[in-house]
Amino acid sequence: MAQIVRFHAFGGPDVLQLDEITLGEPGPGEVRIRVAAFGLNRVEALYRGGGFGPVSFPAKIGYEAAGIIEALGPGVVGWQVGDRVATLYGLAMEQYGTYGEQILYLADMLVPVAAQQSLVDAAASWMMFGTAFALVDIAVVGTGDAVVITAASSSVGIAAIQIANDRGAMPIAITRGRGKAAALLAQGAAHVIVSDEEDVAARIMDITGGAGARIVFDAVGGEPLAALISAMAPQGVAIVYGMLAGYTVDLMLPALMTGNITLRGFSADLLIKQPESRRRLVEYVQSGIERGALRPVIDRQFTIADIAEAHRYLESNQQLGKIVVTTAPVSA
Repeated sequence: MAQIVRFHAFGGPDVLQLDEITLGEPGPGEVRIRVAAFGLNRVEALYRGGGFGPVSFPAKIGYEAAGIIEALGPGVVGWQVGDRVATLYGLAMEQYGTYGEQILYLADMLVPVAAQQSLVDAAASWMMFGTAFALVDIAVVGTGDAVVITAASSSVGIAAIQIANDRGAMPIAITRGRGKAAALLAQGAAHVIVSDEEDVAARIMDITGGAGARIVFDAVGGEPLAALISAMAPQGVAIVYGMLAGYTVDLMLPALMTGNITLRGFSADLLIKQPESRRRLVEYVQSGIERGALRPVIDRQFTIADIAEAHRYLESNQQLGKIVVTTAPVSA
C-alpha cells in the first residue's frame, strides 16, 4: 500500500486527499518508482479546479517527481531497479499523476538524475527548465539579446533568468511588487521592473537604449501583453505560455506589423512530444545542471501530509522559485 494524492471532486486545495492504494506491477513500457519528492506547478491547481474539463474521479494529479526505480514492466530497456530518475512532464495527470509515495510512469519519459544532484532538486528541475527551454529552441536566445521575463519570481521565471545568462543574454525581470526585486537581482536578473510602480514599456526602452527587447517570455498575458509588444525590437519574438492576467488581450496590430514581430503561443509539452526536440531539451538541461549553470531554486518544502497547505501556498504568490513536497526519507 502507498499513499497517493487524489481528488474526488473539483475544488480548492482541500479537495486533495491521501488515499491508501496498491499500485500493482508496472505494465508494458512502464516502471514503478518509489518517490522521494515531487514539484508543484500552477497548471496542477488549474487541473484540480476543473480548468481542463471532465476527469474520472478519483483523479491523480501531478507532472513531475524524482525517486528510485523499484520495478520494471515488460519491454523496458535501458533502466535498472535502483536507478535514480526524474519524470519528464506532459503525460495525462489522470493516468500518470506524480503526487504520491509510489507512481507508475512510462520509462521513455524518464531522465537520469545527475550524480551531483539530490532527488529533491531533481524533482524541482524539469518542468521549470523544460518550459524555459523555449528561449533556446524557439527564440534562439543569444549573446546580447534583451530578454523580458514576466512572473519572474516563479520557478519558470527563475529558470528563464538562468538560461538567458547561460546564453550570454540580458534578462530583464518583471515582478508586481518591490518585495522581490532584490531577490531577483541576486538570482541573476540584469534589471528588475516593478510593474505596480513603473511604466513597464518605458523602462524596457530605457534599459535597451531605445532598441526594445528582442525576446519577451510571458506568463501573464492579458492587458499587460500589449504594453510588452510595444517595447519590442524589430523582428522580435514574444512567447506567451501563461494567462495569469486573463485569457484575452487587445493588441494594436500596427506594432506587430511594422515591427515584423512574431507572437507565439507556447505549451510546455510541445518540446516533449517531439523526440528530436525532447532530445535537445534533455541534453541542454542535463549539461546545464552538470556545469552548474542551471540550479533549481526551492522556496519551500512541505511533506505529503500537508499537500493541501502546499497548494494554498502555491496559490498565494508568495514564493520565489519552486515548491517541493517530500514523501518518506529516500537515500539521495
